[in-house]
Amino acid sequence: MSSIPDHPERNIIRVQLGQNAILKGMNSGQAAELESHLVIVECQKGDSLLHQGVHDMEQYFVLDGILKRVVTNPQAKEMILRFSAERDMETSYAAWRLGTPTPYSIVCVTKARVAKLPMPEWAAFLERHNDIKKSFEYDVMHLMSEIMAHTITLHLLDAPGRVNRFLRKHPELFDRVPKKELASYLNLSAETLSRLKQRGKI
Repeated sequence: MSSIPDHPERNIIRVQLGQNAILKGMNSGQAAELESHLVIVECQKGDSLLHQGVHDMEQYFVLDGILKRVVTNPQAKEMILRFSAERDMETSYAAWRLGTPTPYSIVCVTKARVAKLPMPEWAAFLERHNDIKKSFEYDVMHLMSEIMAHTITLHLLDAPGRVNRFLRKHPELFDRVPKKELASYLNLSAETLSRLKQRGKI
């Protein structure tokens, strides 16, 4: 981990942060203030940024790579709730506000670079900048709505329908997410996903 001023690619990182969906409206003063709280983490495939069931939470901004939000039941069966990539973010803000443990883990699907800060510091920053807070909280609600819609479609749509919905919603991720991970997200076997692709169903 390193601070942004100490990072050899700090100029690239600043540009990437400025392109983030939540942060792109910041002025130079807000960007400098937030930067003082951020650390950059270089992650490998399979690394966990956040573990399900903990109270110590952080806010994440994806600079490179792909993350997944995943929930695990007591029998260790996993369900992927969403993927996030460059210009996106990951958070457990709702759980932090409610004072409950994190209901999911955040794991690296690929090698990734992430900017992060402790959730109390992010919440304090939001309180000082209401325009960013409004945008962020709207995005959190939108993500929760998208996850609910995805969960419903797992029950309502057949296999080709689920795949085509993902293609419609996230075309930029289809060829980047490993097929085993994508199949798991869509509640399919990797073989079924491959067969649908070969038959031209997607």
